[in-house]
Amino acid sequence: MYPESIIKKFVETFSAEPTITVRAPGRINLIGEHTDYNDGYVLPASIDKAIYFSVSPRPDNECHVVAFDLDSSTVFSVDNPVASEHSWCNYLIGVVDELQKAGNQFGGFNLVFGGDIPLGAGVSSSAAVETGLSFAINHIYELGLSTLQMVQISKAAENNFVGVNCGIMDQFASMFGKKDSVIRLDCRDLSYQYFPIALPDHVVVLCNTGVKHSLGDSEYNTRRLECEEGLRLIATQFSEVKSWRDVSFDMLAQVQASMTDAVYRRARYVIGEIERVEVACEALLQHDLATFGQKMYETHHGLQHDYEVSCPELDFLVDQTKDNAAVIGSRMMGGGFGGCTVNIVEKAQLDALISQLTEAYQKEYSRELVYYVVALTNGTELV
Repeated sequence: MYPESIIKKFVETFSAEPTITVRAPGRINLIGEHTDYNDGYVLPASIDKAIYFSVSPRPDNECHVVAFDLDSSTVFSVDNPVASEHSWCNYLIGVVDELQKAGNQFGGFNLVFGGDIPLGAGVSSSAAVETGLSFAINHIYELGLSTLQMVQISKAAENNFVGVNCGIMDQFASMFGKKDSVIRLDCRDLSYQYFPIALPDHVVVLCNTGVKHSLGDSEYNTRRLECEEGLRLIATQFSEVKSWRDVSFDMLAQVQASMTDAVYRRARYVIGEIERVEVACEALLQHDLATFGQKMYETHHGLQHDYEVSCPELDFLVDQTKDNAAVIGSRMMGGGFGGCTVNIVEKAQLDALISQLTEAYQKEYSRELVYYVVALTNGTELV
């Protein structure tokens, strides 16, 4: 269906072939959760669920945009990037706004976009919209931006125009992805390294709880404040500490008495998760999937008990896999309080596992389990 249907719609709408069609993928994060704003590592990958953009430049400064999946369209001007009544369009207008703020000169465009990234599953459809448009405008107007510059513009669009205080991981993974690899991104200095994760006998499966508890935003901000407080208390006693990367469990133990129980547990999680990503990457180099999967389970345990951002539905799905030899690793993925678990599962046992999980989830929560099998792909690119 994609991208053919997007191109077809473009031709129908604008009576011409598009100049280019761009594929911007969603992303998963295999390990390294809530470490992005704590100067830690994350381990994302772009996936084979994507948003496609058919684009052509216009001779004027108008932008004529069609959201294929929403059967909705709008027009806005490059000269006046103001918020739209269509919330979906603000991700696009935000990119135009940030490109201009960065001093880029360009005109209007005709655009049809749509794709198969599942909404509300936590695989970053918004980041894909931003990176896809950044890439497309850069290409048709020959702006000469680097991949990292496009990532930074996409993130700024979400922070400043849409008003979501996200880190850089989603846009980075959507742009920099590489087939059959994960990216270890150092969120302190944006250096990165690819680690191959060949899965000839396994698949990555996302199981969507179908819930989003309203705690998310307020609790996210609270966690950030608790982490800042923990780091401040440790740095007060250890002058060499500039970020969480400088902190050891031994230091934490020496400062524990000055912390509330909540701040101590947040700190314990962050120190452990930074370490887990490093161990997990080493395991990939050794083709040791068992250790990698064990670290995924440890991450979930930490998110559940120390960071306290899980929820009963996520815990239930992870618990269901623990005694199943076909599952290498499982954990909640994303900000928490709902969304998906990410699982690495033996291909041959996938149907049996899904059948078991679906039945158990229906019985426990009277809710159908939605799942997605994903493959690791290249980042944003021309089709």
